[in-house]
Amino acid sequence: MLAILLAAAAAAPDLTICADRPSKANGACTAPVGHWQIEASAIDWTHSSDTDVASIGQTFAKLGLSSSSDVEVGFTPYVSIKQPGSDASGVGDAVVRYKQRLTTADAPVQAALIPFVKLPTAAHSIGNGKVEGGLAVPLSTAVGKSMTLTLGPEVDMLADGDGHGYHAAITNLINLGWSAVPKLSLSAELWNNTNFDPGGTQHLWSADASAAYLASNRLQLDAGANFGLNRATADIELYGGVSVLF
Repeated sequence: MLAILLAAAAAAPDLTICADRPSKANGACTAPVGHWQIEASAIDWTHSSDTDVASIGQTFAKLGLSSSSDVEVGFTPYVSIKQPGSDASGVGDAVVRYKQRLTTADAPVQAALIPFVKLPTAAHSIGNGKVEGGLAVPLSTAVGKSMTLTLGPEVDMLADGDGHGYHAAITNLINLGWSAVPKLSLSAELWNNTNFDPGGTQHLWSADASAAYLASNRLQLDAGANFGLNRATADIELYGGVSVLF
């Protein structure tokens, strides 16, 4: 698999990958028209006081539709949830997204619309069995010569905890990315989610850090850590992955 990725990354060096990984922030850039882009997490592990969740191979496959749009399909082949007296494992839910960049590629402020829908492909022991969706609006701009500021407002429609209706949830984040050296970028992020479930509003906060290394124009390696800032948020999430442009 590594040999295939390296061969794909070495082909047609005129293109350079621009991935949404590794942070929670989305980019405004899209996969090049007619090209496939794979963004995959080798492993993702989340720990809270009474729950451990691990996923393997969480992947987004993107296809460039035009110079400013792509379609994206996300799937997770294996999820494991461990709780006191209750373990579950299996396939995760699927996600279908469409990204439309609203600005020109050289605009000082980049913006995009990302409508998405979650399909309940997971068993009830893994997911909630409901179709859900939302809209993300990434906004980014350069700060000086080597830094990028990204905002990530998002509105979701989620199933109620009792399974009898839907409610809104709002996500906000601020991400500061730094190109430390030509092939290495670092980012720090503050993330918040407010879930307006009728059973009780929940506020999640995390402070996140990540790093991405451009092994070649078409191959990116990454790793990151997210740290919960309140009791409702998982204590820590660790992950590492790879993105490749074909």
